[in-house]
This record gives sequence, C-alpha cells and structure tokens, in this order.
Amino acid sequence: MADETNQLRVRLVTPERTLFEHPATAVELPAKNGYMEVLYGHAPLVAELGAGDVTLHGGPDGDEKYNVSWGFVEVLPDRVTILAADALKPGEINAPRAQEQLDRGQKMWKDAGDSEEAYTRALHVIAEAEAKLATAAEKH
Repeated sequence: MADETNQLRVRLVTPERTLFEHPATAVELPAKNGYMEVLYGHAPLVAELGAGDVTLHGGPDGDEKYNVSWGFVEVLPDRVTILAADALKPGEINAPRAQEQLDRGQKMWKDAGDSEEAYTRALHVIAEAEAKLATAAEKH
C-alpha cells in the first residue's frame, strides 16, 4: 500500500452522483482559466471549473480520467473536492450528441446579435461540446 502521508483525498461529485472518492498522488483539472495540477501540500484555494478532463494520478486503479463541465473545486493541502455540474467517464460520452451540442452552440453564437450574455452562453455550450468530443476521440 502506498504511503498515505503524501496522498490527496480526491472526490468528484455532481448533483446526481459521486463519481469517485479515492486517494491519489496528483490531480489535473480544468480551471476556468486553464489546466492546473494539484499535489499533496498545495496551498488552499477555491477555483471555478471550466470544461475538460479531470485526470487522477496514482489512484487505486491507476490513472483515471473523467470529463467535467463547469462547477467549482476546493483545494486543501490534503484533499481536493470537485463539484461539477456534469461529469462523465470517457465511455459514457455520446459523440454524436456532443457533435449536435457543438452545432447548436455554433448556431447560438451566430444568432447572438448584440447580446453579450447570448455570446457567453453560446461559448459555454461550444466549450463543453468540444471538451466532450476531445475526450471521446482519445478513448479510441
């Protein structure tokens, strides 16, 4: 068994389910302004999640990857709690549905007119769909 003293406790939850709660040596996650990696002893912080992959390193089943969309992450020196609006294992991603979501987001962007709020909503839909498609492409 790995030395628990340098392990993070990482938990990924959505409103519907807990996807995992495992020890890990590191976790990479998509903060809103880019990817970040958290190791044991990281300074405490709360950050907004974007859309992309959470990668758990050194967990009990080896490296694990989950696609997440929006939410927050709380980092403490010995644990990471990821609260995502949506999260999927790579095998759960429906690529045709994600492509439809991307097409819908691009149409929303074209139809946004002068509304900054509509552009922001469209960009969220596009980013989420592109992240799902990227994860789906990696699993093949």
